[in-house]
Amino acid sequence: MDASEILKKIRKIEIKTKGLSKHIFSGEYHSAFKGRGMSFSEVRDYQYGDDVRNIDWNVTARTGDPHIKVFEEDRELTVMLLVDISKSSYFGTVNQFKSELTAEISAVIAFSAITNNDKVGAILYTDKVEKYIPPKKGKSHILRIIREIIYLEPESNGTNIDEALIYLNNIQKKRAIVFVLSDFMCQGYESALSIASKRHDIIGLHIFDKIEKHLPNIGIINTIDSESGQAVILDTSSKKVREKYNNWFENNYEYFKSVFNRYRSDNISISTESDYVKLLLQFFKRRSS
Repeated sequence: MDASEILKKIRKIEIKTKGLSKHIFSGEYHSAFKGRGMSFSEVRDYQYGDDVRNIDWNVTARTGDPHIKVFEEDRELTVMLLVDISKSSYFGTVNQFKSELTAEISAVIAFSAITNNDKVGAILYTDKVEKYIPPKKGKSHILRIIREIIYLEPESNGTNIDEALIYLNNIQKKRAIVFVLSDFMCQGYESALSIASKRHDIIGLHIFDKIEKHLPNIGIINTIDSESGQAVILDTSSKKVREKYNNWFENNYEYFKSVFNRYRSDNISISTESDYVKLLLQFFKRRSS
């Protein structure tokens, strides 16, 4: 793909998602995430009705009069996108690949964030961290993130969410809103999530295709495991084969739900055939209620 085609694709995503962010998501995003953190503003004289838990005892002792700490809502947040760019994301049977849906959702979140004057960063990962983009503001920065999500050629094929979360825990010291986008076709990330959820506001976005959930009966098919490269012959006419495949999906999905719920981290599941705009709006409204 030449440079003009790359720019054309990025521009198409920008036009679609920037409009959604400006006219639909910006208000819902603000309601869902603003006011989650409070920062120190000033010290003033204690007034009747103030919360005694906010008394500044050092100033009170120094002046002899009761003083109270005043806090204000944090107006600037940091949003981190943890984006799975492993080979399994390059799959889709309905409207688009999982990777394309992931890029669009990432763009909607990113443009919503900068509309509210927040910083956005990204960690792109496979079974290792492929690229880290530090949080910044501005349209050009968001377009760079989108470009990297779409066109970065990963060095590895597999998926290891644990590695991405460990990297986040090490690199992002300030509290952030963290969106983890993946098909979650793996397990073993509970320990890293337990640590990350104590410091950050974590949201898991499960991206999948309907074929992955319910393997249809279409006879014998030749397939290649996108992450291992191994050729596999599947007899989809076998009920046992279909059940085994479907159980594998359900086991990974249930692990994703249970682990995120255990550590009080929001999660949402979006398929390549679903209306992600509607699902994201419902999610944002649930958080702000």
